[in-house]
Amino acid sequence: MEGVPHPVPRTVEEVFTDFKGRRSGLIKALTTDVEKFYQQCDPEKENLCLYGFPNETWEVNLPVEEVPPELPEPALGINFARDGMQEKDWLSLVAVHSDSWLLAVAFYFGARFGFGKNERKRLFQMINDLPTIFELVTGSVKQSKDQPAAHNNGSKFKSSGKSRQSESQAKGMKMSAPPKEEDESGEEEEEDDEQGATCGACGDNYGTDEFWICCDMCERWFHGKCVKITPAKAEHIKQYKCPSCSNKRVRV
Repeated sequence: MEGVPHPVPRTVEEVFTDFKGRRSGLIKALTTDVEKFYQQCDPEKENLCLYGFPNETWEVNLPVEEVPPELPEPALGINFARDGMQEKDWLSLVAVHSDSWLLAVAFYFGARFGFGKNERKRLFQMINDLPTIFELVTGSVKQSKDQPAAHNNGSKFKSSGKSRQSESQAKGMKMSAPPKEEDESGEEEEEDDEQGATCGACGDNYGTDEFWICCDMCERWFHGKCVKITPAKAEHIKQYKCPSCSNKRVRV
């Protein structure tokens, strides 16, 4: 794989620089170098992984042999699905897994070098300001992440519905405020009131820079991070059930 070892990032800024380099390499593989990448993912070969490196290059290769690996490993066997899906769908799937891998690597470094709560939050916010690889590959990002989402309606939308706000948001995720919890009406929010909304998991108030998702069963709102749902993951959820509702409806 990598011929020249790269410096190990130890600070938030260094980890973010490492993240951006690897991200750029993966974006090249899935956009400008897509024909080369497609050809290298031959389904007749063994399990292959897509690696992005800090120097903004990419490589398709076999997974490392040591267990456990030095770093988290990318999704294994991406080549097997290549000819069984439409090319755009296959590239979108690889993009989702690439986004997940990048976060895994970044927070591996954070855990290894003892990042505290504030450092982890700062790292995530820096990462979250960038469009995901999935958004870039699918063309769903039309504006930068730090621009406010349009407040063109006051109704909440769930994972089963399509976002009517910013095109850069995944299904079920919301950067504008979730509505205040109201027992009487779970359908439409009548007023554009952003005060008092709290996360059903941690109880913290709404923050303008955070993603939220609504449970289709109990209609409570949650921070995506609290229920371990990312924008890319939410894109593939037809009906979201929070952990509490999932435990109650294990047969559904």
